[in-house]
Amino acid sequence: MVAKLIGWFEAFILLLPNLVLAVLIVVAGAFLARIVRRVVTSVLERTTGHAPQAKNVVGLMATLAYVAVLAAGTFIALTVLDLDGLVTTLLAGAGVVGLALGFAFQDIASNFIAGVLMAIRNPFVVGEIIETSGFTGTVREITLRSTIIDTFQGQKVILPNAKVYGDPIVNHSARGERRIDLACGVGYGDDLGHAQRVAVQAVEGLSMRKEGKPVQLYYTEFGDSSVNFTVRFWVSFQRQTDYLEAQSEAIKAVKGAFDRSGVTIPFPIRTLDFDPNGGVDLRAVLKGTGGALGDGEA
Repeated sequence: MVAKLIGWFEAFILLLPNLVLAVLIVVAGAFLARIVRRVVTSVLERTTGHAPQAKNVVGLMATLAYVAVLAAGTFIALTVLDLDGLVTTLLAGAGVVGLALGFAFQDIASNFIAGVLMAIRNPFVVGEIIETSGFTGTVREITLRSTIIDTFQGQKVILPNAKVYGDPIVNHSARGERRIDLACGVGYGDDLGHAQRVAVQAVEGLSMRKEGKPVQLYYTEFGDSSVNFTVRFWVSFQRQTDYLEAQSEAIKAVKGAFDRSGVTIPFPIRTLDFDPNGGVDLRAVLKGTGGALGDGEA
């Protein structure tokens, strides 16, 4: 027993220089890992412009860099202690565990990767109005796994980042302006040129209309009871109410201008034909069949 203890002590004495070196390597690795984390954080913050939505990604990347440097230092220390077999076993085990977790949580992983890519590309930021995956609303929060949107109806929608990243995204707030397309129609008996001038002048008088972009009016089709047109103009856009208020004011302005100028916005008209060959109205049908309506009543 004494001989065994003496043997262990002698082995420890022989191992002591390597043990001290291994401890120094781990300490140096931890110190270097902290420096790397600060450098990665600083570089990524400058790259992303300190964007709020990139904060989680910057923290994650800095932590991954810290763990990678610390793990490298630990593996080097184990190699100094002649524990190469343990290092190989740990690496193989980590690979197997990583592969298993990848298959088990592939949906979470895909959302996570999409969240990282979205934070780098910045297709939208918190507070902007977007339309994606069939939902339209204001972005309230962006995490590494999901994007949270408040719809205009007051609903909270949580969208997986993989779906948001894979679907088309319409960012209504990116340019700070939006075009309003207002559809209307005038009667077939009205002067189309006069109606166009009246409508354009009415919209040009709106205070919320964006200067520098002309009001445009185009006739689009011959409708059932009217000649239809679309008047287009631009407004500054930050909130959905900016769009709705401008559209409402344009409708009131065009309607009032038409009323004052004698331009007609016709009601829908339906013509009823009671003969298989066409061209026969209700009066003639009633006369031919002895209907109750007389000439005066018809």
